[in-house]
Amino acid sequence: MSRRVVALVAVLLLAGCTGTAGSPPAPVPSTPDTRVGGLNNTDVMFLQMILPHHRQGVELAGLGHAKAGRAELVELAAAIEVTQEDEVELMAGILAGSGAPESAPAPAGGEDPHAAHGGLPGTSEQQVTALRESTGAEFERRFLNTMMAHQGDAIQLAKMEAASGAYQRLVDLARRIEQSRTAQIEQMQKLLDATPR
Repeated sequence: MSRRVVALVAVLLLAGCTGTAGSPPAPVPSTPDTRVGGLNNTDVMFLQMILPHHRQGVELAGLGHAKAGRAELVELAAAIEVTQEDEVELMAGILAGSGAPESAPAPAGGEDPHAAHGGLPGTSEQQVTALRESTGAEFERRFLNTMMAHQGDAIQLAKMEAASGAYQRLVDLARRIEQSRTAQIEQMQKLLDATPR
C-alpha cells in the first residue's frame, strides 16, 4: 500500500491535480494561490486527501480504544483518536476558511476525483467489518496491522505537504504528523511483536 501512496504523491505533484487527459502536467506552484486563501495546490490537495483519511483513522482508533485488551494498546488507540479529532477540526477549519471545496470536484462520469491517478487507498469496509467482528488477540493483530498501514499512508501525505506546501501552519502540522505517526508505528510494531499468535 505504501508504494501506491508514494507513486500517487509523485504523480499528484507532477499533475498538480488539475491536469486533463492529453495536456502537459501542471507544476504545483511554490507560491500561495490567493484564489484559495493563501493555500497552494499542494496545501489544498493535502487537506482534501488527509481529511477523509484522518476521519477513518478516528473510526479505527475508536475500535482499538473500545475493543483492545491490553491497557497499553487501549491508551495508544485513545490518544490517536483524540489527536486525530483535534487535527481534523484544525484542518477542516483551514480548508473551509480558504474557500476551497472539501473534496476535489468529481469528473463528469461521477468517478472518484483522484481515481485517474490511483486515489488514496483507505481501509476497506471489509477490513473494518473484520475488525468489528474479531476479538482478543486476533482483534489486536488485525488492529495493529491495519493501523500501521493507515498511519504509513498519513506519513506519505505529510511528506508531500512538508516538501511542497506553502501555508506554514499546514507545513508545520505535516512535519508533526510525520514525526508522531512514525513514533506510533514503532510503538505499534512492538505491541504487535508481543501479541500472542
